[in-house]
Amino acid sequence: MQTDNVSSEGFKRELKLLDATMIVVGSMIGSGIFIVSADIARTVGGGGFLLLTWLIAGVITIVGALSYGELAGMFPRAGGQYLYLRESFNPFVAFLYGWTFFAVIQTGTIAAVGVAFAKYTAVLVPSLGGTMVHLGVMRVTGAQGIAIASILILTFVSTRGIRGGKIVQDVFTIAKLLALTGVILIGVFVGRNAAAISANLATFWTASWTHVAGGRIISIDSLGGVGVAAAFGAAMVGALFSSDAWNNITFTAAEVVEPKRTIPLSLIMGTGIVTLLYIVANIAYLMILPLQGSPDALDAAGRGIQFAAEDRVATAAASHIFGDTASLVMAGLIMVSTFGCNNGLILAGARVYYAMAKDGLFFRSAGSLNRNAVPSVALWVQAVWAGGLCLSGTYSDLLDYVVFAVLVFYILTVWGIIRLRRMRPQAERPYRVWGYPVVPVLYIIAAAAIAIDLLIFKPAYTLPGVGIVLLGIPIYFLWRKWGGAAAS
Repeated sequence: MQTDNVSSEGFKRELKLLDATMIVVGSMIGSGIFIVSADIARTVGGGGFLLLTWLIAGVITIVGALSYGELAGMFPRAGGQYLYLRESFNPFVAFLYGWTFFAVIQTGTIAAVGVAFAKYTAVLVPSLGGTMVHLGVMRVTGAQGIAIASILILTFVSTRGIRGGKIVQDVFTIAKLLALTGVILIGVFVGRNAAAISANLATFWTASWTHVAGGRIISIDSLGGVGVAAAFGAAMVGALFSSDAWNNITFTAAEVVEPKRTIPLSLIMGTGIVTLLYIVANIAYLMILPLQGSPDALDAAGRGIQFAAEDRVATAAASHIFGDTASLVMAGLIMVSTFGCNNGLILAGARVYYAMAKDGLFFRSAGSLNRNAVPSVALWVQAVWAGGLCLSGTYSDLLDYVVFAVLVFYILTVWGIIRLRRMRPQAERPYRVWGYPVVPVLYIIAAAAIAIDLLIFKPAYTLPGVGIVLLGIPIYFLWRKWGGAAAS
């Protein structure tokens, strides 16, 4: 007999508003905020444009979250975005998303975050960074081994039940929020650098694009008009990816208490918190380091935000405050951040494969729950593929390739709100997107503009991404033909 804390699908409803918000926040904050500002600074050239890039990315994210809130209220079941695309379009469109999600988006992100965790672990324990073992022609490095181990550990925790996963998420997300807030406050009130502030104010609205190859400046282009717009589009990639994964809470809807209320609230609260934190963090960077610098400089101030060593802007800023211990302080913070981030990604992602399996579009066994009421097979399949991407070393390239595809699926999902308003006008909508239809349309326009900009100015990244999505077309028809039987 079904009880109040068990969903119709057999999942246990244990995620309350705090837990759901921590999944949103924790999945969004990985390592991006600590490094991405360097590339943005090289692309836009001025402190004002740096902050504006993060602000626009944040606004787009919040507007997207507002829109997803309506869909989450309509379909409070496992699967999230996959389910929304299926209901507003058809199983084919939903599968293309699910295919790309499994092949690259979620698993590639898990691999990238896992390797980031491993690299910063090696800062604290240098001996872990060397070669670990040779497997024939393949060399498994210490970083790859740590990354895979962390993914397997978090996957195991998630297979033991949703309660363990949410405890890990709450603890690590609250810890990194407190730590990051502390570093920001110390930077603003203790580490502020009058010379850096003066230099940044002098070039605050000076737009330029610094092109770099082999660690050296190739050219610096002054920007105006269309050039500024093009630079913004290119710079937005890093900011949007650092703000991504906010939709992961929708995948776990079947495990959320009062999902029709909790999920929309957690989306709005979580994206708002992270957007504010990202902007304030960048203000702190600008108060500590000059934005412009030289790759040949010997110290953090001379290199500036643009050329922070290995793009580690947060570490460069912390070195001004903590001196030689900065790398250790930031390594610890990023370890906490990435570990908590991957926990949310791993926990939530498997629910998409579960929903696909229920539709006969993924391994049938992934559509079952274990005795702990979680899709353990889906979790382990995800772990194996993410681990393979860790070993391949191609995950970062793949993530770059699918930026365009991710935007397209977001656009389609938000467009789905408009379609469903027409197709199912009488459907229950516990939450209706604020400002409809203006807010969803503005999101579609903004996201489409960025996607077109990337298609024009970064075809080397966008076209392979389109290819990955299109590869899902024959796979869809083959899977439909076989009915998933061969994979069950």
